[in-house]
Amino acid sequence: MRKLLAAITLSAAFVSAASDAAARLQAAADVFKEVMRTPDKAIPQDLLNKSECVVIVPGLKKGAFIVGAKYGKGFVSCRSKSGVGWGAPASIRVEGGSVGFQAGGSETDVIMLVMNESGMRRLLTSKFTLGGDATVAAGPVGRSTQAETDAFMTAEILTWSRARGLFAGVALAGATLREDSDWNEELYGRKITNREIITSTIAPPAAAQPMLEELNRYSSRK
Repeated sequence: MRKLLAAITLSAAFVSAASDAAARLQAAADVFKEVMRTPDKAIPQDLLNKSECVVIVPGLKKGAFIVGAKYGKGFVSCRSKSGVGWGAPASIRVEGGSVGFQAGGSETDVIMLVMNESGMRRLLTSKFTLGGDATVAAGPVGRSTQAETDAFMTAEILTWSRARGLFAGVALAGATLREDSDWNEELYGRKITNREIITSTIAPPAAAQPMLEELNRYSSRK
């Protein structure tokens, strides 16, 4: 019972501390920039260029998922309809799933690449499960993926994590992604769904500019 109460308390504290969507957008920009600045250990450029959407969840908290509570909040941005640049970000929550690579109370950053239209359609739903509704594989690390495996070529979503300075592919099978309506309303000033954000040409909020600038810096498809 004490462990259960401690987990719930940790979850509530994390959600309260991370309620500022604008600050978390900046954190997402910083995570992506830091990862991509180390090309020998970054997301392969060719996979990034092929991706349709990017999901960034900065600072997942160990312990918050022990009783199935939410343990991470972040954002997804998809390619602009023109084919150049990235669209306005939609807010998401990651819940459940086992992330056994975490140790102690450390934070873990997660980046996901959505590789095709099938995976992109998953993002238009209110909730889906990695490895259940959507095929998922641990992403490779390095300059290129010359030795692509069937998993990389057929997975709808590739996933990576960074904990204690180590960046590596990780399987998040069993975790669920759902839209975060509260943060969407905070960012856009009205109730708006991820489907509307992703499929429209809505202007991104000012707070999203740092993240979009980093995405465009590394893969704008110009």
